[in-house]
Amino acid sequence: MNKKRPVNLDILTISMPATAVVSILHRVTGIILFVGLAFLFYIFDLSLASQQGFDQVANTLQTSFLAKFIIWGVVSALMYHFVAGVKHLFMDMGYFEELDSGRKAAIANIAIAAVLVVLAGVWIW
Repeated sequence: MNKKRPVNLDILTISMPATAVVSILHRVTGIILFVGLAFLFYIFDLSLASQQGFDQVANTLQTSFLAKFIIWGVVSALMYHFVAGVKHLFMDMGYFEELDSGRKAAIANIAIAAVLVVLAGVWIW
């Protein structure tokens, strides 16, 4: 093996193509959704336990910035994961598999998800 080959260990200088960014973010949002479900199940259980629990959850979600931020994060992850999942379904049907069309679909995926994330933020706040 040639030990004199160039090695780039600075991750900030590596330029990832749009298709790789979409794929990585799809996996990251899946993890965020999995972890976020614990928070959602907790507030759902608390809201169904009693009237006081429901009032507490409703008050917290209306007044707490942290609670709104967590909900926005989970909803944003859901929006992105959904859009990327639809793109993957189209790829399973044979569309967007070429380099150029795949790159355009990845950029469209990011743009559509960004619009949905902003709309989710407006809706929550």
